[in-house]
Amino acid sequence: MKIRALTQPEQKYTYAQSMQLEGQTGCIGHLRGDFGSSGNGFYSTWFDTREQWKTDGFKAELDDAINALREDKGLLHSRRDMSVFAGANPESLFKGNYCAEYGFRADTDKHAFLFRCNPTKGDYNFYCYCYVKEWLDKHIQKAEQGIRFIDPHYKELFRIPDGGKILITYDWGEKAEKTCRFIDEYHTEVGRNLYHICEFAERMEKNGATYEPKPAEPPQAQKAPKYKDRER
Repeated sequence: MKIRALTQPEQKYTYAQSMQLEGQTGCIGHLRGDFGSSGNGFYSTWFDTREQWKTDGFKAELDDAINALREDKGLLHSRRDMSVFAGANPESLFKGNYCAEYGFRADTDKHAFLFRCNPTKGDYNFYCYCYVKEWLDKHIQKAEQGIRFIDPHYKELFRIPDGGKILITYDWGEKAEKTCRFIDEYHTEVGRNLYHICEFAERMEKNGATYEPKPAEPPQAQKAPKYKDRER
């Protein structure tokens, strides 16, 4: 089993998804864990997403993956080793929802295990989201085409990348940013709502609202956080 840094598109799948995306990507569930106050323990909790996909074969592959990463100096061996492992793979660093985190992917024959790691004492130190590998990769590949936004006559106005944002201006002048997720060529999630792209255009026209891509923020250099050794 090989482990590598997550690609940018993969980073989004280390968080909870909508039911629609969980089904399309084959999300089986996720494991959340920490190393305890000593930094050398291992405490984990499993959360089901699609229990019907939690087969004996999946359980065996998950056990093999976790056990391999629990070996000495592995990503999940201890808080210290996680910090060292992450530092040795700076390309794994990304801006998480709450802080800078590290992302890794490990594959077995049929499953993909996506890890989001934060070697900070007092926090959960890792989340492992588990997917049917073929389904996840197929969805990510399709999402590369971006999300189409059209007018009510099906004229394409613009596209944004999966996970990008649009800026909606309502007829009374209020503005709102909405994160959008790719579902398929004709459906997208805008915020927490699922739309056919034509349905969204018709609703916006009916409500007198306009929408445009939110300009991308200039990329900022990510600096690896420094973790003090509190164990020795």
